[in-house]
Amino acid sequence: MSSEDVKAPSRRSLLTAATAAVLLAAVVVGYGFVNRAQSKQEVEDWTAAASVPTVALAQSIPQSPTQTLTLPGNIQPFNRAEIFARVNGYLKSWDHDIGSQVKSGEVLATIDAPDLDQQLGQAKATLASVRANHQIASLTASRNNILLQKQIVAQQLADQTTADEKAKEAVVDANEANVRQLEAMQSFKTLAAPFDGVVTARNVELGMLINSGGSGQPLFEVSDLHRIRLYVQVPQSFSAALTVGMKAKFGMPQYPGVQFDATLSHISKAINQASHSMQVELQADNADGKFFGGSYCIVHFEIPTDANLVKIPSTALVTGNQGTQVATIDGNNKVVFKRVQLGRDLGDSVEVLAGLSPSDRIIDNPPETLTTGDAVRVAGATPQSAGVVSRASTARH
Repeated sequence: MSSEDVKAPSRRSLLTAATAAVLLAAVVVGYGFVNRAQSKQEVEDWTAAASVPTVALAQSIPQSPTQTLTLPGNIQPFNRAEIFARVNGYLKSWDHDIGSQVKSGEVLATIDAPDLDQQLGQAKATLASVRANHQIASLTASRNNILLQKQIVAQQLADQTTADEKAKEAVVDANEANVRQLEAMQSFKTLAAPFDGVVTARNVELGMLINSGGSGQPLFEVSDLHRIRLYVQVPQSFSAALTVGMKAKFGMPQYPGVQFDATLSHISKAINQASHSMQVELQADNADGKFFGGSYCIVHFEIPTDANLVKIPSTALVTGNQGTQVATIDGNNKVVFKRVQLGRDLGDSVEVLAGLSPSDRIIDNPPETLTTGDAVRVAGATPQSAGVVSRASTARH
């Protein structure tokens, strides 16, 4: 074919082709701008999502219907008496040493009191003398009364002898009372056990000088250990949960792993101003004689759990200028800090008495930069960052 047979494209065809090219280029450029704008928005969304902190929720610690309150206690005998002397003298003999079982009224020791013996002898002699004087006065008054009826003596003389007889009778009564008092003091020369029990202290020796009164050291101590009393100081915050008749357990160092039963018998209903605690008394049987006065014990109370009490991990607490707080998440995944009142510190967990409810979502180990109103993401939620990154990478390519 010669060059003359090839027709040159018309001007209209060239114009149409150019227009199509321009439109194609515009479409390509527009698509590029739209794709880049969409990728930029996705990157911004991913960046915003990545800036929201992810937090973990504290695992709730289930509560039992009761909680154990463990406190130290002090064991005392059911009855305890310190025996003092009522008379002065010297110890003549003693019959029971520490650890001896004694019955009520059984003799513990005898005191030799010669001064008291002499006083009693003198009082008896005086009583005999005044009785003789009273007898003479009584006979004289009787005779004068007879003579008065015969009008042999004057009325005044009869009255005088009658009055003298009554005066001497009063003197006899006074001396008889003095003798009875000294005889009663004589009975105190013998020290006796006031009740059935055990001699837990003896502070006398033969020939020791004994002084009457209760200001010094007791001569003997007798303890009734058939039952024991346990005294416990209960913190004020738990005092309202205790009631008379409540059962408890207690253990002692000399019996490891063994728990004994006790019953709450008395509540003092008075708070100690120094320790802010209240003394309570428990009682327990001691038929086997295992418990001794003055012993240390650990008492375990089972008290009802407060329905509003919440137990949380210690790592959920936030301490600062605002006091002790806990970071929670509301329904919009926004942070809310709540002030709380703490109860017992159990080491890895604490009891919250007020400020939280069991339905609150609590943040564990909250970041220091977290403030009220911040949006957070709960760990374990479905992440959106992977899809955003994939689409952004495609756009760049």
